[in-house]
Amino acid sequence: MTLPTDIRICDWTALPEGLSAHEVETPDGPESLILLREDQSVRAYLNVCPHAGRRLDWSPGRFMLEDGLLICAAHGACFELKEGRCVSGPCRGEHLRSVAVERADEAVWLSTPG
Repeated sequence: MTLPTDIRICDWTALPEGLSAHEVETPDGPESLILLREDQSVRAYLNVCPHAGRRLDWSPGRFMLEDGLLICAAHGACFELKEGRCVSGPCRGEHLRSVAVERADEAVWLSTPG
């Protein structure tokens, strides 16, 4: 699945430091994204665990974090946030699916990868 570009996700000023979840409407239906804001940069992943295809949050927009790791609420897989790599659990060595985003016009947008 390829996400379209030029979809506005949120206002930059409304994006909190750290992790947050955002629902975006695409031509194929809604997608849940995890945004990670660090100072003036942002990265994004699909809110889907590579182990079983379930959402990572235990309740919409609520994540389990411990020692800088994102923990899948369904099966306990632990992901480091810089690369999205699973460091323990049933999908060890796999990665969260990265989503290209960019900051422009004081908002965060889906962008073309690369």
